[in-house]
Amino acid sequence: MLQPGSLSYIAGPVVAVVVMVLLALFMRWAFGTGGTGSARRRPAPSDDGLLTRVATLSRRESALALRAVLSDAGIRSTVRFPAAHRADVLVFPEDAARARELAASFPAA
Repeated sequence: MLQPGSLSYIAGPVVAVVVMVLLALFMRWAFGTGGTGSARRRPAPSDDGLLTRVATLSRRESALALRAVLSDAGIRSTVRFPAAHRADVLVFPEDAARARELAASFPAA
C-alpha cells in the first residue's frame, strides 16, 4: 500500500519530466539545421545548375514580363532573385540562343 508521503508520488512525475526533456533534446538534435542558428545557406549565385542565364533585370515585374514573352514563344523559363533589385531569367541550354534573341529585343532588358 502506498503511503501519502512515500517517494513513489514524486518518482512518477520526475521520470515523466526527464523522459520529455530527453525526447525534446533528441528531436532537436535529429531534426535541427546543424548550423549556428542562422538561415539556411543559399547556393552560390553562379551555380545555375542545368539552366542557362539569358538576362539579368533590376525589376521583378520586368523579369516576369520577359518570362511571359518566352513562354509565348514556347520556351520554358524560370526567374531567380539572387539579391535585392536583381532578377535572373533562366532557360534550358537548348533554348538559350532563341531566348537571348527575344531578351535582346525585349524593352526592359
